[in-house]
Amino acid sequence: MSTLFTPLELGQLLLKNRIIMAPLTRGRAGADGVPSELMAQYYSQRATAGLIIAEATAVSADGRGWLNSPGLYTTQQQQGWQKIAQAVHRNEGKIFVQLWHMGATVHPDFVQGQQAVSASNITLNGTLATPLGRDKKFEAARALTPTEITLQVQNFVSAARRAIDAGLDGVEIHAANGFLIDQFTRDSSNQRTDEYGGSIHKRLRFMREVVAGVCKEIGSHKVGIRLSPTNNTWGISDSQYSQTFTTAVNQLNEFNLAYVHVLEPLPSDGSNMQYLTPLLRKNYNGLLLANAGYNQQRASDALKQGLADAVSFGLPFIANPDLVARFKNNVSLSDADSTRFYTPGPQGYVDYLPAKETG
Repeated sequence: MSTLFTPLELGQLLLKNRIIMAPLTRGRAGADGVPSELMAQYYSQRATAGLIIAEATAVSADGRGWLNSPGLYTTQQQQGWQKIAQAVHRNEGKIFVQLWHMGATVHPDFVQGQQAVSASNITLNGTLATPLGRDKKFEAARALTPTEITLQVQNFVSAARRAIDAGLDGVEIHAANGFLIDQFTRDSSNQRTDEYGGSIHKRLRFMREVVAGVCKEIGSHKVGIRLSPTNNTWGISDSQYSQTFTTAVNQLNEFNLAYVHVLEPLPSDGSNMQYLTPLLRKNYNGLLLANAGYNQQRASDALKQGLADAVSFGLPFIANPDLVARFKNNVSLSDADSTRFYTPGPQGYVDYLPAKETG
């Protein structure tokens, strides 16, 4: 029976445990999206994870709409990621990077006043900080043309190539949390009537094309994908979410990916949403990573029950760079300072100490 500390073959990698670091946006890359030396220190501190999945990283300038988030579309950004890969590998860790296009959540302030792009002409709910102010409401996005969709697929492919050339071990395609791929997948945000909209199969076409292109470029064993089947971020929803995401994982079976990463918390009291992870596990043939609200006991239970092959942890890794050792030795966890999740500088980022240095 597998435990959190059992090694795992993932693609062509042998992970030393099944405790995965989930991607966490932290805003330490600077205005140009170039990963910093501070980021290299941060990730290398957490290299005891079986696998680090580094934070959401823009595949193109028009897909970057989060302050001080990293990118992977320039030579300088690639060089920054190379330093991170080297730092993690020196500490005998493994690292993927999450590839991201924010779609309709990109405020025009980030792109010289240009209109955001999405599956359809939509305006999402919510606000984000921009270079010109805090809590800026999203503005109307325009629908990508078929030719532009092809270019966006190529942006993911090019970023994946840069990731591998930088020495990273692989990539995770961000198809979750209401960003561009998810905007194509769900019927509330995809109102197209062409080959990219309408039926579930057509709405999943963009996701399939991105996955196919990235797998062809770097090899499917270096590619994962993240889904959030019951997440209604930014007001995006799907009237057929169970069928949509069951179909999605069945289609992903064709690619022999390194893994599928499912972000799905247990439904809260009064929720009318079906908990889909067990159904997705039943329909997906490869490795499945579970995420959202897991503690050590829940994660161990998920492995024992066959619900997942590994479990990713987000918030616990922020304040516990030695999370694996703390789990192994039954050491209590430190709490993260939420006021410094996105602030620049080392405080609340690389100054959390391992357990042996805190007592």
